[in-house]
Amino acid sequence: MRFPSVPRPRSLAGQLFAMQAVLIAVVVAGYALFTYVSDRHQAQEAATRQATAVAHSVADAPSVRAAIHTPDPSAQLQPYALQVMRDTEVDFITIMTPGGIRWTHPDQTQIGRHYLGHIEAAQRGHTYSETYKGTLGASVRTVTPVEEKGRVIGLVSAGIKVEAISERAQEQVTALLGVAAGALLLGALGTYVINARLRRHTHGMNATELSRMHDYHEAALHAVREGLLMLDGRYRVALINDGGRELLGVGSEGEVVGRSVVELGLPAPLTGALLASEPRVDEVHLTADRVLVVNTSPVSGGERRGTVVTLRDVTELQSLMGELDSERGFTQALRSQAHEAANRLHTVVSLIELGRAAQAVDFATAELELAQALTDQVVAAVSEPVLAALLLGKTAQAHERGVELVVSDESRLDDGLLPESLSARDLVTILGNLIDNAVDAAQGTVRARVTVTAYTEDTEDAELVLRVTDTGPGVDPAHAELVFKRGFSTKPAGPGGRGLGLALVRQAVVRLDGILTVTEAAEGGAVFEVRLPLRASVAGGEVR
Repeated sequence: MRFPSVPRPRSLAGQLFAMQAVLIAVVVAGYALFTYVSDRHQAQEAATRQATAVAHSVADAPSVRAAIHTPDPSAQLQPYALQVMRDTEVDFITIMTPGGIRWTHPDQTQIGRHYLGHIEAAQRGHTYSETYKGTLGASVRTVTPVEEKGRVIGLVSAGIKVEAISERAQEQVTALLGVAAGALLLGALGTYVINARLRRHTHGMNATELSRMHDYHEAALHAVREGLLMLDGRYRVALINDGGRELLGVGSEGEVVGRSVVELGLPAPLTGALLASEPRVDEVHLTADRVLVVNTSPVSGGERRGTVVTLRDVTELQSLMGELDSERGFTQALRSQAHEAANRLHTVVSLIELGRAAQAVDFATAELELAQALTDQVVAAVSEPVLAALLLGKTAQAHERGVELVVSDESRLDDGLLPESLSARDLVTILGNLIDNAVDAAQGTVRARVTVTAYTEDTEDAELVLRVTDTGPGVDPAHAELVFKRGFSTKPAGPGGRGLGLALVRQAVVRLDGILTVTEAAEGGAVFEVRLPLRASVAGGEVR
């Protein structure tokens, strides 16, 4: 058994078209009816004025007064009345005695009979108009007296049949209906064109479907964690979701929508990416405390209409990638050391096979003492486990690259001294990137060395000081600020790009309310120093 299908609701454009068509039809019909009534009334008034003018003209004619005094007034007045009727296009002219007996009439058989209508006002010397049904049918008529020396000597009635008046009004209504039909057709055509355009914009959806789509749109917009930003053609914020406001660190939606991107106070590179006319794909940008991957896609339809921007937070991912790079470095260092240990073991075995056991013991003991001395030196200076492990790994990694990494004698950092506010991840990000940058700078120089200093100042404003000195070419004073910006590097970019490490250092230092400086070393090279407060601070970080 098949059930009848429920008709789909008409689209919004279709509903508007039907409503507008009905509205235009009602307006045109109402105007036509009003015009018909108005024209009919005006036609009746015009007929009354015409009949009155004709009646007055006949009553004032001297020949009419003269004929009234003759023994047979009809003989002269009947031809005269018929001639005036033809000339003035009225339907009848009746000249009668003061008592109402006709002297003239279009139908000669009615001459001598009593006039049908009201003549009392005319008998008293007044002109009177009315609509009355007489021998010729309903007519608009005017009765006026023929006076002579203040005395009424006769009456004149001129009239136009209502049928003739209706015919005149009908002609006007016919023309009006033609104009109304044209207006209705033109209005319907204009409405169809407008609604066809609306139908294209709404994709033929009705109001319920549009409302449902809006609800889904709002729910999806605020549910996704990624940031979504939509800019109009003038680079003003047209839409931003909760994730976008959180990632960009801007105010509420009401404060942001309608403002230009330039007014949001974003970092210059990020603002430049949002203002770019060409698409941006997976660009990495830094804000005050986040690492964002930015994608932009222009919206165009014959002309630029705006830009869709997606923001993805990769702060933790970047941190994990840094840790992974460190682990890879450690692995490579261990692999190298394993290779060297195998060589040393072969040397010991060969010395034993040659019968030189004493020399084999001395050689093995010296290697063990050297490795233990390095570990003891690092752990004695920096007993904080995470930093100690980082320094040991970076030492081996630097050695593989031909750079000597040493921990200065003034370093002193005991385990448990650092507060919880200084997370191990932030410290690894700061010190690890500074060491990597220093090793890059020192590599290839004579007596390449990187010196790391880490200690705490036990003063009223207790601080953790991390200092990394290298023997590289140093930092041009003109670039002292630029070295911390995302994308800046004096070395050729590798597959993953350069210029992110020091930018991440600055981001972490600013987030921890610290101070980051770069100066020139006494023996050449650069000195990067970080000072982090060991107590809660309300001041923002500095970069100098």
